Amino acid sequence: MWLPLIGLIVGLVVGFLLDWRVPQEYSSYLSIALLAGLDTIFGGIRSFLERTFNVRIFLSGFFFNTLFAAGLAFIGGFLGIDLYLAAIVAFGVRLFNNLAVIRRIVLSRWINQEE
Repeated sequence: MWLPLIGLIVGLVVGFLLDWRVPQEYSSYLSIALLAGLDTIFGGIRSFLERTFNVRIFLSGFFFNTLFAAGLAFIGGFLGIDLYLAAIVAFGVRLFNNLAVIRRIVLSRWINQEE
């Protein structure tokens, strides 16, 4: 339970202390990777709350989604088409859907706990 929190704190501290910039030509790839990672994390939280979490599905989804989205961005860049926007929209919709389900689960448990 503490390991992800420690990793988040270490990552934030290192990120704020280092003056590291992502080159402009890689910013679309980074945005795709960030959204794919967030989608997978919130999907994992959702499946944990629904008691259906499987670490193999979580890890394979993380790497497959990230590589597929980066591949779309690469092919789109090669063809001169903004294909990464399709992945951004898809991951954005899934991210907000997962957040809505997580909110409903947490609120229903909180309300049922009060009764």
